[in-house]
Amino acid sequence: MDTGSHLLLGVTLAGLAHAATAAVGSDPAVSQALMIATVVGSHAPDFDTVARLRGISAYIRFHRGVTHSLPALFLWPLAISLPLAWNFDVMGQLGLLYFWTWIAVVFHVFLDMFNAYGVQCIRPFSRRWVHLDVLAIFEPFLFTMHLIAAVWWLGFGGDPVVLFPAAYGITLLYIGVRTWQHSRLLKRVKGVLETSGVCHVIPSFHPFHWLFVVETAELFYTGKIEYAHVILEEIYPKQQRNDIIQATVGVDGVRAFLGFAQRVHVTWKECQDGYEVVWSDVRFWYNRKLPFGVDVRLDRDLNVVYHRLGWRKKAWDPPFV
Repeated sequence: MDTGSHLLLGVTLAGLAHAATAAVGSDPAVSQALMIATVVGSHAPDFDTVARLRGISAYIRFHRGVTHSLPALFLWPLAISLPLAWNFDVMGQLGLLYFWTWIAVVFHVFLDMFNAYGVQCIRPFSRRWVHLDVLAIFEPFLFTMHLIAAVWWLGFGGDPVVLFPAAYGITLLYIGVRTWQHSRLLKRVKGVLETSGVCHVIPSFHPFHWLFVVETAELFYTGKIEYAHVILEEIYPKQQRNDIIQATVGVDGVRAFLGFAQRVHVTWKECQDGYEVVWSDVRFWYNRKLPFGVDVRLDRDLNVVYHRLGWRKKAWDPPFV
């Protein structure tokens, strides 16, 4: 999810801790330490954004990788809770701080797993990207509900025992409904297109508007679903690999892209001084375009002259992943 949602959920997890554990509300030092722990823990796996300083290729390789891995689920809570317990002089409550920080970190990775970008949460056993395509990067309903609960608690003295078990119960119910909705739409798209290819149904900010991508042996189909109506928009033929395309495979940006992308579409065209090869991930299509991938320019001898990895769109334009 987006950074704002993760941070907000850190606040409401602190409220849930108040509801679940009497020791939290009875000791101001524990309460303050726990609020910091859950907020930092809710964002900690995304500290990997510092990889941007080394360029987009490093960021693509590192983001949502090792910092979201199985070992990280236990190391982040220790790195956060131990100094907080020492600083607030509540070492006797270290176990409590560790537990709620662990909940915050796990819930962060859990939510990331449900969106389209995905997460390498099975590392070190597998580098496979897990993306369930159920939640958008920003869920207006969840954000609004948790914001109201947090403001009611912190600003108006609302009872956390009532607010936060209800908020998290509704959150899990909402994820369950979206998962059921996603499963139904997958079957619907396959039925309408009458294909057995690999199908992705991807959410948007609108609860009843989804995008889809279907890959067969020869084609990619892209389209949208609006209130269960399947609308086919584009068909992209797959291009056979040739020497021109193969000459770009060893480029650093292409290697980073191929380590992440799953529905890979590649095209090439001849230019005045050589060739241009365009790699794209069809999962992130929008408005009849493929805005994420690598552009590589070759000379006539198939030497790489230039390459660029990233989004071919403005930051404020969809898709948001």
